[in-house]
Amino acid sequence: MTSEGRLPLLSSKKVINALKRNGFAYAPKRGKGSHVAMIKEGGNGEKRLVVIPKRKVIPKGTLLSFLD
Repeated sequence: MTSEGRLPLLSSKKVINALKRNGFAYAPKRGKGSHVAMIKEGGNGEKRLVVIPKRKVIPKGTLLSFLD
């Protein structure tokens, strides 16, 4: 978040790179067409799947859903 408390405008490319830096990997069997799926496995066997639409600007509601 910015110092103003607002979400920045991010492209799907920036979101994917940030997820990679935080331990996510591509889930090739999940993403199709205009979406990319990424998954992260936790130490306790928990899996987190995130599906990112390929867009120049990701909608703010979609970004918020990634943070939950």
